[in-house]
Amino acid sequence: MAHTHFGFQSVDEKDKARRVRGVFDSVAPKYDLMNDLMSMGLHRAWKAYTVMVADVREGAQVLDIAGGTGDLALAFARKAGVTGRVVHTDINEAMLRTGRDRLLDAGVVLPTLVCDAERLPFADGHFDVVSVAFGLRNMTNKDAALREMCRVLRPGGKLLVLEFSKVARPLEKIYDWYSFKVLPGLGKLVAGDDASYRYLAESIRMHPGQEDLKALMKKSGFGHVDYHNLAGGVVALHVGIRC
Repeated sequence: MAHTHFGFQSVDEKDKARRVRGVFDSVAPKYDLMNDLMSMGLHRAWKAYTVMVADVREGAQVLDIAGGTGDLALAFARKAGVTGRVVHTDINEAMLRTGRDRLLDAGVVLPTLVCDAERLPFADGHFDVVSVAFGLRNMTNKDAALREMCRVLRPGGKLLVLEFSKVARPLEKIYDWYSFKVLPGLGKLVAGDDASYRYLAESIRMHPGQEDLKALMKKSGFGHVDYHNLAGGVVALHVGIRC
C-alpha cells in the first residue's frame, strides 16, 4: 500500500484526495476572505505578477488548474479576449462552484470543469499557457500532474506554478509562529475551522522548496525552468517552458 503525506500525517495515497477535498469543502465559503486576511492582501499582488509573467495574448488558449475562486481565470480571460479561451478547472466542486458564480457576477462565462490534474481530459499540445496557483502542494502525485501539464502544452508553451515555498532563513521563526499559531486561530475565528488551516500550514512545509520543484519540473519534461521568489520566499513563482 503506497503512502503519501497529508500535512504532517502519512496516509494511504488513495485517501489523500478525499481528505484534501474535505478541507476545501470546508474552507470554500470563506476562501477569498481568509486569503486576504492570511496574506494581508498580498495574494492579489502575487497573482497580478503571475498574470504579468504569463503574458497571455489575444486569442490564447489557457488552462487554469486548481482555479478555485477564479482570480487567475478572470484575469486571463480579459487578456485572451473573445478569440481566446480560458478553461477554469478544479478537482473540488465546492471551490469550482464558488469560482464559477464569481466569474458570472463579473459578466464572464468560461468553460468550467471538475477534473484531476493528474489525468487531464485534454489533447496533447492544446494550450499556450497552463497555470496552477496554490494547488500543486495538495496533489498526491506532483510528478504525474506536472507531466500532464507538460503534455497539454504546445511546444514553447508556458507553465506557471505559484505556490508557497521555502522562506528565507532569517524569517523562519516568525513565519513558523505565524503559520502554526496565528493562522489556525484566524481560521477558527473567521471560518469556524482551525483544523483545515493547520493542515494548510503543514502542507506548505511538506512541499518541495524552490530548487527541488525546479528539478522536478525539468524531470517532468520542461526544457527551461526558472523561479521568482516573492515576499522573501514565502511564495515562489516557477515558470517552465515546454520543449
